[in-house]
Amino acid sequence: MKVVLKQDVKSIGKKDELHEVSDGYARNYLLPRGLAVAADAAAVNEVRTKAAASEHHAAEELANAQALAKKLNGQIVAIRAKAGQGGRLFGSVTSKDIAAALTQKVGEPVDKRKIVLDGDIKNFGSYEVEVKVYPKVTAKLTVKVEE
Repeated sequence: MKVVLKQDVKSIGKKDELHEVSDGYARNYLLPRGLAVAADAAAVNEVRTKAAASEHHAAEELANAQALAKKLNGQIVAIRAKAGQGGRLFGSVTSKDIAAALTQKVGEPVDKRKIVLDGDIKNFGSYEVEVKVYPKVTAKLTVKVEE
C-alpha cells in the first residue's frame, strides 16, 4: 500500500514522502496513529506541490546568495584599531568587527558566523578573508587593519 507520511517515521522515512509499505502495517499502525495517509491522487498532488515549492525557494536562496557573493567578492574593508608600542593590537580584530564593516559597506547584513578567519588578526596589515555565504557559494575579500 502506498502512503504519504505526515510525520517522520524512524524506520520508513521523513515527513511528506511517498512510500510503499505493507497493508497491515499501514492499516494497523500508520493510519490509526495519524503518521500517514493513504496515497490517493490528492495526497500525491500535495506532495508534488510541496516538493516543487521547496525547490523554488532553494533556487531563490541560491540566487540571492550568489548576488551577495558577487557584491562581496574583491571588496577591501578597512578597519581601524588601536595598538601598543610594538605594533600589536589591543585585543584582536574579530569576525564581528569584519561583519559590521561589511554590512555598513555593502548595505546587506552579513552574518559573523559565515566569516572564515585563518587565525587571529593581531597586527596591522592586509588579510585575505573568506565569507561562506551559502553552501558551495563563497566570496573572498581583503581586510586592511590600520591605525
